[in-house]
Parts: sequence; structure tokens; C-alpha cells
Amino acid sequence: MKSKHFFIGLSMVAIVSCNSQTEETKAEPTTEAKPPQEKEYLSQPLVSHIYTADPSAHVFNNRIYIYPSHDTATGTKEDDLGGHFDMRDYHVLSMDSIGGPVTDHGVALDIKNVPWAGRQMWAPDAAFANGKYYLYFPVKNKQDVFQIGVAVSDKPEGPFTAEKEPIKNSYSIDPCVFKDDDGQFYMYFGGIWGGQLQRWNHNKYDSAAKNRTKEEMAALPRIAKLNADMNSFSEPVKEVKLVDKEGRNFGEKDNDKRFFEAAWVFKYKGKYYFTYSTGDTHFLCYATGDNPYGPFTYQGVILNPVEGWTNHHSIIEMNGKWYLFYHDTQLSGKTHLRNVKVTELKFNEDGSIETLTAQK
Repeated sequence: MKSKHFFIGLSMVAIVSCNSQTEETKAEPTTEAKPPQEKEYLSQPLVSHIYTADPSAHVFNNRIYIYPSHDTATGTKEDDLGGHFDMRDYHVLSMDSIGGPVTDHGVALDIKNVPWAGRQMWAPDAAFANGKYYLYFPVKNKQDVFQIGVAVSDKPEGPFTAEKEPIKNSYSIDPCVFKDDDGQFYMYFGGIWGGQLQRWNHNKYDSAAKNRTKEEMAALPRIAKLNADMNSFSEPVKEVKLVDKEGRNFGEKDNDKRFFEAAWVFKYKGKYYFTYSTGDTHFLCYATGDNPYGPFTYQGVILNPVEGWTNHHSIIEMNGKWYLFYHDTQLSGKTHLRNVKVTELKFNEDGSIETLTAQK
């Protein structure tokens, strides 16, 4: 595990295109931000004119596009189910290179333009197929149950037009859309507690279901293969098996290793890497497997806990280097007003990932 803390020269990343900023977004951090702290951070916020979290990064047309949540000050009291995370739209950020100027392209999708949506637009993801760009997003329907929607655009930055209905048989939160080497797309999703995954057993919803107890097996993330239309599942939703190095399932008591939320999948040297957040213990972890369905064997920690209650990430490769996008609360000090960051990710010869620590 690395213990040295350092900056990676990203201070200039906070340069943002002013053309797409509204007066409202310019004002957000100035009313909420706290004074500078005497701390060393591994990296600095990508933007500071709005609060952003849960960054899903992709390389499209040789440019990095980031699809984050857009945090706002809701005034709602904090709770374990995330009621105070009441996000209402998405902005898309982009940059030519790590450390370069960042452009905010403005509102890409607003909740008022999603016909079936009720409240809480949480962490999105994106994909390119069929000559189109697809934005995948979780939002509670009008019955207050999370489902996953799709919106489409001709441009990676949007604006996106939402489909009239959510993906059939989708549920919970945190969609991650992974394209395998053969061109097949898979969606990974799920999050416990406020993400409602604990209410779904055998793909049936039980509104009375409670969080797993310490004596029970931990809830598992989900996977489904996408049809070519990118707007439907081609198979029933399946559980993704996540095990320790002895092949044993994690119990809820193993909350420093078990899945909580924030699935992100990529491939490195022929291996599938399933990465995720442990939620209430605040680690970003990874597990590896030999096919997209798993099983995935736990390997270790990618990023130690950051400031703020949550963490949520993505991992991309560009120009031979790998990068981890994540968030913390450096700008505000408030758990629901977060800021997106990026740092280089390094692999050892055996394929293991060097553990990072974000601040001291």
C-alpha cells in the first residue's frame, strides 16, 4: 500500500469554459464552500462552479467525457437512505487530456423532461453504439421505486432526449454499461440501503424488505446483457457472484469488502475487473474474473476512504495510462455537496492495483 501523498499537477484542471455556465451554477459553490483547509490532496476538483459527484468517464472521439451527478443544496435533512441527495439534472464535462481545461456543456438532461420520473436523479453512465450516445440514469418513478432510464443524443455532450419509459425489468441504482471485446454490451447495477437493492429478491420487489443483518449473506450486484437497441435487456437480470480468495461469499458483516454500490467494470490484460464501493466503510475495492458474469474474486483496495460519506468512481485508459475518477467533499465539507477529481492509477506486474490515499 502506498503511503506517500503527492499532487499530480492537476491544479489547472479547474479551468472551465464560461460559455455554458449559467448564473445559477456560478453561484452554487460561493454560497456553500468553506475556507481553504491546510491539507494535502492527491488531486484537485475538476470544476468548482458546480458540485459534482459519481463521475463516469469515457473516451469518445479522442476526448474525455465525464458524466457525473449534479449535487445541489436541497435543504432536506440527512438520512441513511440518502433523501438529501435530491439531484434534478445532469451536466456533462469534457477535456482533451488529463490536466487540461475542462468544459461544462451545461444541462444535458433535466428531470422535468423524463416522463416517468419522480425524484432523485442519481449516478449515471454513458455508452456509444448505433451511431448514437446513450445516457443511462437511475431515478425514482412516481411510486418512489428506483428504475433505470435511457436518454439518447447525437453528441456525447448532449442534450439527451429521454425514452418515455424506463428499461423494462430494471431496478435499483448505479448503472455501469460495459462493452466487451466482441462488441456485446452489459449493464451492471445495484446499490443497497437508499439504492433499494435489498428490496429485490429473484427480481421481485418487496417494499417491506429490510437491510441485511450481520448474520446474513451480503446482497449481490446485478448484471444483464443489453439488446442491440441499447434500450432493453436481452435476458433476465442475474446476480454477480463476488467472493473472497477462498471462494466464499461475503456476509453483510464483511462490510469492508462486500458490495454496497458503484459498480464499474473494465478489462486489463485479458482479465475482467469488477470495481465497487463498500459504502458505509468507504473503500473503493476491486475483484477479478474470467468472464463478464463472474465470479469475481476480491483482490484489494483501490482507494482508501475520502472526505465525505460516499465515494463513487470510474476507471479509463488513455494514451497508455490509466486514470481513476472519484469524488470527495473538499470544496464544501458537506456530504451531499461533492466535487469530482481524477488521479493516475497504476498496476503492478501481476495485475494488482496500487492502493491510493486521497488526502492527509
